[in-house]
Amino acid sequence: MTLKHIRLELARTKDKPEGDSACGYEFSAPLDTAGHFDAEGWKKDKALCSVHRFWRGEADERGLLIHTHGRWVFSYAKGDADDEPIFKFDRHSFVPGEYVTITEHDGQARPFKVVSVR
Repeated sequence: MTLKHIRLELARTKDKPEGDSACGYEFSAPLDTAGHFDAEGWKKDKALCSVHRFWRGEADERGLLIHTHGRWVFSYAKGDADDEPIFKFDRHSFVPGEYVTITEHDGQARPFKVVSVR
């Protein structure tokens, strides 16, 4: 499997009906040729599976994609307090145009659109 660089941008929400390209995530993860996450590849390269959270008006955050408590999360510091669970992460197809839901620090689940995979 090859590590891919995936960019997610905030999709349409009640507060942002047009979405927002200045709010989202860029992360690295191993994907197969169909764009599905490869957990075995993650075990080999987990130190390289980083995440960058960018959000209009907020400081950027950098962390890792980790598996904890039976779920996949973006984590920025030790402990669970800042973890952002990714709904059905291991079942998504990460290809442009697809959507993924992430529960952010404020406890709100928001939709994000896959805009690029390199």
